[in-house]
Amino acid sequence: MRNLMRFFGTPAVMAIAGVVSVTSLRADEGMWLLNAPPVQRLKDAYGFEPTPAWLEHVQKSSVRFNNGGSGSFITADGLIITNHHVGADAVQKLSSAEHNYLRDGFYAKTRADELKCKDLELNVLISIEDVTDKINAAVKPGATAAEAFAARRAAKSAIEKESLAKTGLRSDVVTLYQGGQYHLYRYKRYTDVRLVFAPEQQAAFFGGDPDNFEFPRFDLDITLVRAYENGQPAKIDHYFKVQPKGAGDNELVFVSGHPGSTSRLLTSAELAFMRDVRVPTALGYIKMNEVALTSWSARSKENARRARDDLFSFQNSRKVYDGRIAALLDHALFDDKAKEEGELQAFAKTRPDLAEALEAWPKIAAAQQIIGEHYLKNYFIEATAFDSSLVRLARGLYRSVVEKAKPSGDRLREYRDSNLPSLELELFSEEPIYDDFEQVKLTQALIYATMQLGVNDPAIRLALGGKGPQARASELILGTKVKDVAFRKRLYAMTPDEMAKVDDPLIAFVRTIDPIARAERKVIEEQNEAKEQAHAKIEKVRYAKYGTSVYPDATFTLRLSFGVIKGYEELGKHIAPFSTLGGTYERSAEHDNREPFDLPESWVKAKGRLGLGVPFNFVSTCDIIGGNSGSPTINKVGEFVGIIFDGNIYSLVADYGYSDVQSRALSVDIRAILETLKNVYGADALVAEMLQQK
Repeated sequence: MRNLMRFFGTPAVMAIAGVVSVTSLRADEGMWLLNAPPVQRLKDAYGFEPTPAWLEHVQKSSVRFNNGGSGSFITADGLIITNHHVGADAVQKLSSAEHNYLRDGFYAKTRADELKCKDLELNVLISIEDVTDKINAAVKPGATAAEAFAARRAAKSAIEKESLAKTGLRSDVVTLYQGGQYHLYRYKRYTDVRLVFAPEQQAAFFGGDPDNFEFPRFDLDITLVRAYENGQPAKIDHYFKVQPKGAGDNELVFVSGHPGSTSRLLTSAELAFMRDVRVPTALGYIKMNEVALTSWSARSKENARRARDDLFSFQNSRKVYDGRIAALLDHALFDDKAKEEGELQAFAKTRPDLAEALEAWPKIAAAQQIIGEHYLKNYFIEATAFDSSLVRLARGLYRSVVEKAKPSGDRLREYRDSNLPSLELELFSEEPIYDDFEQVKLTQALIYATMQLGVNDPAIRLALGGKGPQARASELILGTKVKDVAFRKRLYAMTPDEMAKVDDPLIAFVRTIDPIARAERKVIEEQNEAKEQAHAKIEKVRYAKYGTSVYPDATFTLRLSFGVIKGYEELGKHIAPFSTLGGTYERSAEHDNREPFDLPESWVKAKGRLGLGVPFNFVSTCDIIGGNSGSPTINKVGEFVGIIFDGNIYSLVADYGYSDVQSRALSVDIRAILETLKNVYGADALVAEMLQQK
């Protein structure tokens, strides 16, 4: 699971027949809410019953990386483990031409050497409260979609603001079951986060593109950071103790993480939109950027360093969307969805109290049609912000001034009072910004937007300002002062009237196109509200028919998955559940130690010191998706035995359904983590801390 989601091409089509809908669950299926765990399913299948104390411990030991990933506490002194590719953004921002930590790795031998991350926010879930009735009560009967959206937005903001004031915790109202439920999630925030250890990227992503989504794998995809409070390592009550013996074949394991999003409860109309519009649009944009950044990176080592994290993301995202479109083009997916919808509709007809749900499917289709008509402009002008760090900062500053002048409940959601601390961390980040790299990204975004919307589109004409994409990008990036943090802070403190007079080309750019962006966003949000209202009726039918056996789609909130460590069959061959450290050297030798199978020098020198039979990566039947990257893999005692970092090629349809036939989640084994920390990197102090040795 590189970044948020990873899929691969043709095999996803082969795997689709093994996928089942959430209404006919397989044994290990599900991304379950921590406040609605699958207790009976676990008891029936594995004879294990999670207690409230066990669930609380798992919940408070788990960590969300707000930049898109998961992690967990593993010591009482705030030590957190996540994936290298989750931590890569923070590592990249700490790097420079002189210190390329992403390429060369990093290890703080003492706590004084730990490097403070530029703008990383970590969240730990403290409590969950069902606020469905409060949210729904705010919407008057007969309200239009626009009125209902405004009322629901105001209610969410009020609940979040009250919660923040009362508890001091980050408070987010989360939509579940496509609008069937609303839960208030309260998080403790950590913003003083320091880098402790990261291996070389080649050790974390050994095998590169050819081995991605394959198994066996040989990746040390980990990064260690530490949470601080008041300048000292945070003192943590709940953390996963490391189990140095790991876990064995067929052993029950759990994954506690933050899956980003799934589409398992969407209707046929919504899936068709994804197939025909959303996924192809994103795929084209990803591939165009991959080519552009590959070319730019080849010009110099410094270019390659600056672009590495973004290029890595585009390369993997391309595989995500290749696999996603392949799955969506398979008739079996839509046949299964039609069958599921038919069963729900037939059931609704037998219950007078559910009859109104029969109108839900056509209402969703009608709303989706309107969304489709506005999607492209919203995607380019609003959602992606032209894929430029500076454009995003300029828009965030401009809108923050405009939005803060309104009551919190009337603002765009990212500017509500409860979110301002996180917003300010982002706006005033001291991450390095490079003019040449920003020009490349903005140029590509302007080119692709123009290709999709047309040169005569009003928004495009405003965006280009009478120039070509490259000239316009250079004008905006080279002319702006937004890259200066002090300038950003002055802008943020302005009144709307003062902001309207700011003479900066990038501020003027976002100011000019903002009315169009807001208008497109308003249409999308109001139609999504109409879909939510309709989905809520469908979920009543689903609940009446299937009860608590149905879990909500992923929402980048904490979920619990479970399964067993288990191999699988592929092309008539049994794939064992574990790879070994020795297999890494064998894989490298097969390719004459050539890229991407070249081993870092530290690994070459350490071969004689390593236990080559030590398990390295392993697979399980746990149900995961992008966002689960960095999730702890724990045993039923609640001990840390590994860390999720990817899925195999047969897991690549997980957005739409689950299969346990060949689909597997990939973890780095704790035994390999301890072995390499000690014998490759000489990180004895870290090993001692993880093993609670004095």
